[in-house]
Amino acid sequence: MPWYDGDYPPSYKNQPKKIRGKATEIANEVLKLTGNEGEAIATGLKQARAHFAKEAKKNKS
Repeated sequence: MPWYDGDYPPSYKNQPKKIRGKATEIANEVLKLTGNEGEAIATGLKQARAHFAKEAKKNKS
C-alpha cells in the first residue's frame, strides 16, 4: 500500500515534516521494487535522515 502526504507509516509520526515527506517518497519507491512494507519503511527513514544530514553538512561548508 503506497503512502501519501498525511497518510504515512506510524513510525514516521514523530519525525520532522521534511524528513517524513522524504522518507515517504523513498519508501514508496522501495515498496514498488520489493513489495516489502517493513523494508520500505526502514529504508525510507534511514535514507531520508542520511539525505538531510548530508545536506546540512554541505551547507556548513
